[in-house]
Amino acid sequence: MSGYDAVVVGAGLAGLETARRLGERGLRVLLADGKAAVDRGVHTTGIFVRRTLDDFALPDECLGLPVSRVVLYSPRGRPLALESPRTEFRVGRMGALYRWMLDGCVAAGVEWSPLTRFAGCLDDGAGCVVLLERGGRGAAVHARFLVGADGAQSRVASALGLSENRRWIVGVEEVFRTPSAGPPCFHCWLDPELAPGYLAWVVTDGEEVHVGVGGHADRFRPAEALRRFRARVDDRFGLRGRAADERRGGRIPVGGVLPRIACARGLLVGDAAGAVSPLTAGGLDPCIRLSALAARVAAEYLATGDEAALAPYAGTEFRKRFASRLALRRVLSAVRSPLLVELGCAALRTPPLRALASDVFFGRGSFPDTGEERGYTPLARPAGARASTSEAA
Repeated sequence: MSGYDAVVVGAGLAGLETARRLGERGLRVLLADGKAAVDRGVHTTGIFVRRTLDDFALPDECLGLPVSRVVLYSPRGRPLALESPRTEFRVGRMGALYRWMLDGCVAAGVEWSPLTRFAGCLDDGAGCVVLLERGGRGAAVHARFLVGADGAQSRVASALGLSENRRWIVGVEEVFRTPSAGPPCFHCWLDPELAPGYLAWVVTDGEEVHVGVGGHADRFRPAEALRRFRARVDDRFGLRGRAADERRGGRIPVGGVLPRIACARGLLVGDAAGAVSPLTAGGLDPCIRLSALAARVAAEYLATGDEAALAPYAGTEFRKRFASRLALRRVLSAVRSPLLVELGCAALRTPPLRALASDVFFGRGSFPDTGEERGYTPLARPAGARASTSEAA
């Protein structure tokens, strides 16, 4: 049976970031994912906020043009424009970014196993026997530590007896690779009939246009809502008659960081850990920060065998910092009247509430710093590097 210091399940942003950092610390790591390639089945719009761009060295070629403008629309379409003097957002070219990150993983010695499904794990007293399936065949590998980066409905969380997401919204969007008129902008519609509990959006950065809707799954039909929304905005953004180049969708956890995200056998990162802003449903900044911390505490735990090394990775402590956002999420979820939202949008035009709206979109109050951010530069993309498939599974 093959043996690893860590097996990371899931090769999205969280899994790639965690695997690479563990590999750079000299650990033997297996990265497994059910997809054939990391750039397939992308779920996220891929919005990186200024705080992430400031603190992490992401490759410029994997990012869209800078965005500094947000326009909020009421249910009746009345706009409220918010502008920042700084670059506030960039939309990631997520397929290219994931490929770049995988190259970094391979350069750090991580073994890559695509088309590999996590089937469960068994406690053997010295870690886990991780059960995998690849090509219809089962395999078992030994891992001293197991990392669940397998999304909002994490099988690893269940296998380790850790907390699981119970609250989420569902989003679906279409991506058009086409130039857009006007300055790069995030257009956000607040309409509880179209997107109950969340919003509809059009993101333009001069190179791509993303059109999407999100909301509570029990209160709308995402595909139908997207069709209605496109009928409203297609002419305005030059999309009439165009077929999407890519379609994305999935569940977005909005219950905040889960209470129990680590144990002696493993931990959770990214959506599996609930590392998504409860209010805005933005997940990339908390994802990358929590992954950085996860790699450090996992490496320290594996080096010492002392469970106290896992103490900084406590979901209950992170949850305390999100009490107000969880409360606002409950309020947003409860509002069903378009008239009430219209009145709220009108109130946002007053100076105090306009300042609050600007702070929500442009402020740095995201996931807490973990101490891993500043001064950290990931491995440069190795020239000519290609990911090799592990034979372990």
